[in-house]
Amino acid sequence: MRFALVDTSVCFGRVARLLFAIIYAVFWTVKPLSDSTFAMTVENVSPRQNHSVLKRLFARFLPDVWSVGAVLIAALVLAPVVSVIWIAFHPIENIWPHLMATVLPRYLSNTLILMVSVGTLSAAVGMGAAWLTTMYVFPGVRWFQWLLLLPLAIPAYLGAYGIVDFLEYAGPVQTTLRELMGYQNRQDYWFPEIRSLFMAVVVLTAALCPYVFLLARAALREHSGGSYEVARALGAGPFKRFWRVGVPLARPAIAAGVAVVMMETASDFGTVDFFAVQTLTTGIFNTWLESNNAGGAAQLAGVVLLVIFVLMALERVGRRNSRFHNAARQTRAVVPIPLRGVMAWVATFLCFVPFAIGFLLPAGVLSYHAFTNLDAWQNRGLVSALVNTLVVAGSAALVTVIAATFLVYGVRLSGRGLPRLVLPVTTLGYAAPGAVLGVGVLIPMAAMDHAIADWIENVFDRNIGLLMTGTGFAIVFAYSVRFFAIAQGALDAAIGRVAPSLPLAARSLGQTAGGTLKRVYFPLIRGSIGTALLLVFVDCVKELPATLLLRPFNFNTLATRVYEQASLENLPDASPAAILVILVGLSAVLLLARTHRKG
Repeated sequence: MRFALVDTSVCFGRVARLLFAIIYAVFWTVKPLSDSTFAMTVENVSPRQNHSVLKRLFARFLPDVWSVGAVLIAALVLAPVVSVIWIAFHPIENIWPHLMATVLPRYLSNTLILMVSVGTLSAAVGMGAAWLTTMYVFPGVRWFQWLLLLPLAIPAYLGAYGIVDFLEYAGPVQTTLRELMGYQNRQDYWFPEIRSLFMAVVVLTAALCPYVFLLARAALREHSGGSYEVARALGAGPFKRFWRVGVPLARPAIAAGVAVVMMETASDFGTVDFFAVQTLTTGIFNTWLESNNAGGAAQLAGVVLLVIFVLMALERVGRRNSRFHNAARQTRAVVPIPLRGVMAWVATFLCFVPFAIGFLLPAGVLSYHAFTNLDAWQNRGLVSALVNTLVVAGSAALVTVIAATFLVYGVRLSGRGLPRLVLPVTTLGYAAPGAVLGVGVLIPMAAMDHAIADWIENVFDRNIGLLMTGTGFAIVFAYSVRFFAIAQGALDAAIGRVAPSLPLAARSLGQTAGGTLKRVYFPLIRGSIGTALLLVFVDCVKELPATLLLRPFNFNTLATRVYEQASLENLPDASPAAILVILVGLSAVLLLARTHRKG
C-alpha cells in the first residue's frame, strides 16, 4: 500500500518551473551581439559562408550542451539540501513548537558540547603531534609521521565498538582488575562510565585528530626553519617556540582542520548512538523512524545545516583578514632537534597514545573477534553485504567522478557566468551530514516514485513497484551528492594543471570539445581520476547514516551490517564486516600518506 508524502502535482510543477528558470538563467548569462554587429557580420560574407557564420552566431546565442549539463548537475547536487529547507518550512504536521519545548534544547546542547570538546582536543592533540614530529628527533619519529594518519582508516563508530568491548564490565580490563584485586562485583570498585558523553568525546577525538595533524604538519614544514632558529637564538624555550611561533604560523591550517573535525562530529551518528548521547543527528532518526514525522525530521535536519553553515562562516570570517607569507624567496628546511633521555621517550609516548586509541586498540579488538570466530566469515549476510557495498559504492564513485568531470570541464569550456557561479556551490553537499541528505533525498524521491508507479499501474494495469526508493538508486544518489566535492576538487585541480595550449591546439586541428576531453585531457588526468574514484569509493563504504535511512528492506552494506550486529551486542559477527571496512579505509590512508610524503 502506497502513501503520499507530499502533493506530487505541486512538486512536479515546482520542478518544471525550476528547470525553466535554470535554462533561462543560462540564456541570460550569454553575451549577445548587438544588432549592428550582427548586420555587419552577415553583410560582409558571401552566401556560401552564411551557413557557417549563422552556426557560429547561434552557438554564441544558444547555451551549449556543456553549460546546460553543468548547471543541471549542480542543480541535482543541491536539490537534497534545498528539499530539506523546503520541507522544514512546509511540513505536513508542524511539531516545531513541541520540539523546542521538549527535546531540541537537549539535542542542540549535546551537539554543541561535542563539537567544541572534540574540536578543542583535536586541535591540541593534532597540533602537538605535528610539532613533535616536525621539530624533534626521538625514537620512532619516522614511523609516527604516517602511523598518526592510520586512525583515518577506522570510522569513529568502529572505534567506539572496539573501545567499549575492551573497557566494559565484561571486557579484559575490568575482568583483570577484579581478578587481581579480588573484587566481586561492580560496587566494590570505581571505574569510569564507558557509555557516556566523555567517552564519545575521546573516541571522536582519536578518530578525527589526524585531520588537524595532517594540515598542521604540512603548514609547519612549509615555513622557513629560520623563524624557529631566530626564536631559539633569542632565548625562547621549547614551549614559547611552540606557542608564540609554531601555533601562529599554523593557525590557518589548524582552523581548517578543526572546522572539518567539528563538521564530522556534528554529522556523526553511529558513535553517539552507541554511547547513548542524544544529538541532533540521533534526533533526526528518532523523529522520523520512531515518531513517523518526516516534517519534524526535516526541521531538525535544518538545524544541523544551520549549525554547519554558521561554523563554516565563522571559520571564513576568522581568517578573512589574516595573511601568512614566507619572507624569504628560498625557505630553509626545518632542522629537527634531537631529544635525549627521558624527554625523548616522553615524546614517543605522547605520539603513541593517539595512535593506540585511534587505531591500534579498535583494530586489535575487532581483529581478535574476527579471527577467533572464523565461521562468521562464511555467513550469508556478510557475503550479501559485501556484494551490496561493492555495487552501490562502486556505482556511486563512477557516477560521481563522471559527473564531476563533466561539470568541471563544462564550466571551463563554456566561459559563461552561471556555470562558473554554481561550481563552488556544489561543495555544500559535503558539508551536509548523511542523515540530512537522507531526509532531503528520500521524501521527494519517494513521492516521485509513488507517482510514477501509480501512473504506470493506472495506464498499463501493471504494478512495477518502487523503481528508485525500492532499490539502491537512492543510496547511490545520496553518496554522489555527499562526496561530490571530493571528486570535483581533485578533477578541478588536475584539469587546471593542463597547459591551455594543448586543448587549443587540439581544437584548431578540428577536434570537438568531447574529442579534446577524450584525447587530450583524459590521458593527462588519468591518475587524478583514479585517485578521485578511490577516495569517493572509500567514503561511500564507510557512510552509515544516509545508508540506514535510504536502504531498501533487507538490504545491508558492510557499514549497516556492523551497526546492526554491534547494536545487538554481537561484536564477533560484526567484526568481519568491520575488518573489511578498515582494509578499504587503509588503501585511501596509504595513498594519502604517500602523497603527504612527496609533499
